[in-house]
Amino acid sequence: MSDPTTVIDDLREEGEELDRLVAGASAEHWALATPAPGWTVAHQIAHLAWTDRSALLAVTDADGFHALVEKALTAPGSFVDEGAEEDAGLPPAELLARWRDGRAALERALRAAPPKARFPWYGPPMSAASMATARLMETWAHGQDVADALGVVRPPTDRLRHVAWLGVRSRDFAYGAHGLTPPADPFRVELHAPSGDVWTYGPEDAPQRVTGPALDFCLLVTQRAHRSDLALHAEGPDADRWLDIAQAFAGPPGSGRKPGGGTA
Repeated sequence: MSDPTTVIDDLREEGEELDRLVAGASAEHWALATPAPGWTVAHQIAHLAWTDRSALLAVTDADGFHALVEKALTAPGSFVDEGAEEDAGLPPAELLARWRDGRAALERALRAAPPKARFPWYGPPMSAASMATARLMETWAHGQDVADALGVVRPPTDRLRHVAWLGVRSRDFAYGAHGLTPPADPFRVELHAPSGDVWTYGPEDAPQRVTGPALDFCLLVTQRAHRSDLALHAEGPDADRWLDIAQAFAGPPGSGRKPGGGTA
């Protein structure tokens, strides 16, 4: 992922798709509850806007970002909710404009970043490509919450390959987040893409395997659906365990979803 152009292009398209979903929504729709407890559609967009601003700060002002991290450390259990709450009460048109401006500014900064630059984040430092991948994952995941609240079914696209890649790459992190030692050997992951392609990761002869639709895998690793509601198949006890704890996002383990689409 040394050339960030493709993932930045896909990040822009992911944001534009979600933008179209909320741009014509009424004030009542912006106030609808989403599957995230306590978060409305407005909270979801406000969170994305806040995180885009944080990412822009990381890319353009490392000292400013470190100050933001220090502030977050004073309230580690609530700073994400506080960031969303900050703008969620704005009129929808104003909140949408802020999110659009932040998306555009971050895109410009990522495209202008030096090829080998690494930027601070809440986890390990990130390249421009990794930062764009993480932002796409979040945009897609929170967009799923918005779509669920609005009762909209979004056709999956091959932009999911970035979310899937991040989910696979985050395997060991997920084990560590649960206080577990990651397996020593890599897994084989085979996912059926929306386009009909098959995305593969890991050695072909690995005994620990995960197979299924790419959409389902992405819903799992972003914890937007319960494993029992997804058509994912694990071979081997380690792979089976992974599907219970997988997460593509930084931070502590989330509460996920209950079977049948409910919140945990």
